[in-house]
Amino acid sequence: MQSAYRTEFGEAFSGDSLDLLRQMQNESIDLVITSPPFALQREKEYGNKDQASYIDWLTEFAQLVFKKLKPSGSFVLDLGGAYQKGVPSRSLYNFRVLIKFCDELGFHLAQEFFWNNPSKLPSPIEWVNKRKIRVKDSVNTIWWFSKTEWPKADISRVLVPYSDRMKKLLDNPDRYYSAAQRPSGHGISKGFATDNGGAIPSNLLNIANSESNGNYTKDCKLIGARVHPARFPAKIPEFFIKMLTEENDLVVDIFGGSNTTGRAAETEARRWISCDLNPEYVAASALRFLPSSMSKDEKFDVYTRIVNGETLDLQDDMPMAAE
Repeated sequence: MQSAYRTEFGEAFSGDSLDLLRQMQNESIDLVITSPPFALQREKEYGNKDQASYIDWLTEFAQLVFKKLKPSGSFVLDLGGAYQKGVPSRSLYNFRVLIKFCDELGFHLAQEFFWNNPSKLPSPIEWVNKRKIRVKDSVNTIWWFSKTEWPKADISRVLVPYSDRMKKLLDNPDRYYSAAQRPSGHGISKGFATDNGGAIPSNLLNIANSESNGNYTKDCKLIGARVHPARFPAKIPEFFIKMLTEENDLVVDIFGGSNTTGRAAETEARRWISCDLNPEYVAASALRFLPSSMSKDEKFDVYTRIVNGETLDLQDDMPMAAE
């Protein structure tokens, strides 16, 4: 494995993540979170398997992930849906992944999540835009797998802001709430109006993937590096990193891409490892960890040195990166 760069908390590698996983100690990882290339009909520039071979290909990674996870660890997998070739009928590949991982590899489905991306463009064009017989596909499934039935988790770290009505209730419970039995037969007391610091989130994650002018994208354009075409929105790994890990835990992304996961883990003071096959994408992902004060030439120098096979310590080798 080629180590590309290191930061205060993590390290990015260029190469096959199967090799990386084989080298890691068993039961050493707290969380693997990743968004692999999906099983699409059209081949993308970042590489993706066809639906016929996809499940077996992904299973090879999952087998190693199972061995490397701690008993309390989790495997969070983002998968986009797809249509069958030439017809307006959905593929079941993402559900077959779920069944195979649980029935054959020994994973447990801790919970399913649905990531709604409201900024996603209508697709496939043939069925949505032209024939107008299907609605826009804007939801990915995110499977939260665990090694045991009791993985480490704490939702108090991912509470969401209260609604305006809940805020009014908390300010004046007597005025806005009367304890009564619901039509379902459940009774809710006034203890319901307790400020717990936020509301419990749901498993529907409404997160727009519309980051087209962020620092990573701007810096890639600035130095002429290729922008990864399928970037993970930062709020996805951030949510699961906060909920499923604690400071100094180890987070791994086996399909690192532009390394959004590593950046989120660094911010949350988690140790992290990221790996991607494409050395140019790995080199460009280092831009996420460089200070805005660095000049175009300095950022380009970091990128080219990593592409050319150097391993950089962004804390020690790059004094400006510590500012």
